[in-house]
Amino acid sequence: MVLSDVSWWMWVILFLLIVAIRDIFFQKKHTISHNFPIVGHLRFLLESIGPEMRQYFVSNNREELPFNRIERGWIYASAKKENNYEGFGTDRDIYANQHMFVNNAMLPYKPEGNHPSLKDKSFLPCAKVMGAYNNRRRPFRPASVINVSAMSFGSLSAKAMDSLNKGVKIAGAYHNTGEGGLSPYHSNGGDIIFQVGTGYFGIRDDEGRFSMDKLVSLVEANPFIKAIEIKLSQGAKPGKGGVLPAAKITEEISKIRHVPLGRDVISPPSHSAFKDIPGLIEFIENIAQLTGLPVGVKAAIGKIEQWEELADLMIATGKGPDFITVDGGEGGTGAAPPSFADHVSLPWVYGFSELYKVFLKRNITDRIVFIGSGRLGFPAKAAMAFAMGADCINVAREAMLSIGCIQAQVCHTNRCPSGVATQNKWLQNGIDPTLKSERLSQYFKTFSKEFIEVTHAAGYEHPCQFTMRDININVDDKNLTSKLDKTYKYEKSPVPFTSMQALKDCPYLGGKAPQA
Repeated sequence: MVLSDVSWWMWVILFLLIVAIRDIFFQKKHTISHNFPIVGHLRFLLESIGPEMRQYFVSNNREELPFNRIERGWIYASAKKENNYEGFGTDRDIYANQHMFVNNAMLPYKPEGNHPSLKDKSFLPCAKVMGAYNNRRRPFRPASVINVSAMSFGSLSAKAMDSLNKGVKIAGAYHNTGEGGLSPYHSNGGDIIFQVGTGYFGIRDDEGRFSMDKLVSLVEANPFIKAIEIKLSQGAKPGKGGVLPAAKITEEISKIRHVPLGRDVISPPSHSAFKDIPGLIEFIENIAQLTGLPVGVKAAIGKIEQWEELADLMIATGKGPDFITVDGGEGGTGAAPPSFADHVSLPWVYGFSELYKVFLKRNITDRIVFIGSGRLGFPAKAAMAFAMGADCINVAREAMLSIGCIQAQVCHTNRCPSGVATQNKWLQNGIDPTLKSERLSQYFKTFSKEFIEVTHAAGYEHPCQFTMRDININVDDKNLTSKLDKTYKYEKSPVPFTSMQALKDCPYLGGKAPQA
């Protein structure tokens, strides 16, 4: 009866008084809340929502990193098949350092007759065949030049993985599993590149060592696996092993990865299956021999000496990787300490150009399918990558954005608000894989269509025909622009190409290779 007579505002004052007493006399962690009781909590609240406030109300359209509002908007609109055009001219500073230009032809390329681009405006396969040079039993020509990069189930949610895999099947692209193993959500029929990381998840024995028998059995049981990628390092944290927090490990993930519940899963920084470059080549050849699949490597680029050793051994032995995925040091979906993400390994353009020159100097670029990975999921950036020697690109964060990621940058906390990078069931429920797979597919189709249009504007039929002289880049204020060959001191070697129709007729297109 007495309590009911107390006014609501008196309860508020009592609550604030209790908070003030706690702040001053009991808590010792925070100086601000001790010195400024009650009010200090407002500071922590504003700090916690600061990134969102800046993202939506403060930052301009071109200011944010890693993807600014214009870039995110283009992906969202493309994925939803909405208007992704800009009006009233570009708002980008086209005189800024590193801004690039595609040199258009006076007369664009014009497809005629029964040209594949007239029948399917997004048909754009890779101009090279993985495993062709090394005579693998099951060569593979990717049916799309844009594909989903390595992201593991566990880091990403089940529904996100399901959406990506169903999307690549619709788009005719491939899906890299990441090092977390093959899950049921990779098994919707889309082409798969299975990644072998340092933890050997899904193909490890009870002691965590690599098991060739398990890998061979996995490939035989899942014919949609079209290639194997050995991850040497990744752009987010090259030379450092990954960590999957215990909070993200469910019974399902434990079973798929063959790891215990309740403990952080740590990938070692280096492989135990081989210790040097000759050992790497032997590892590649053993896997290729027993599976029949093309085998490649993925790495972020820093020191170049070991790549030179690899190239020299490839010449001496006639063996080696069928493809090389170059990851940019800009970092990607993997969580990493700032010291690694900000400073270890080269950004993509520097790393790729250094690596490509190693193989160009030895005249063996034709043996390898070069795959670029590092914020290349935009047609103009892809044109630059192809001009430098890339044959395909992989996208990770762009793919995540297409299925609903909002760049909250909390992937490492298990609290992703869009449900993409979390194992929280409630948050995942916001993802409809049927809808999101269509959006991933539509983003890929829109990208390919616009990339073809940019290619035709430059006078070419396929982007593999881009040369370093087709792209200009701002290098400084005095020497305003320079062609890529002058900037990076090499000229890309020509890619053998006859016609898009020949690519369409290839028996290895999209994994349609005869089974040996």
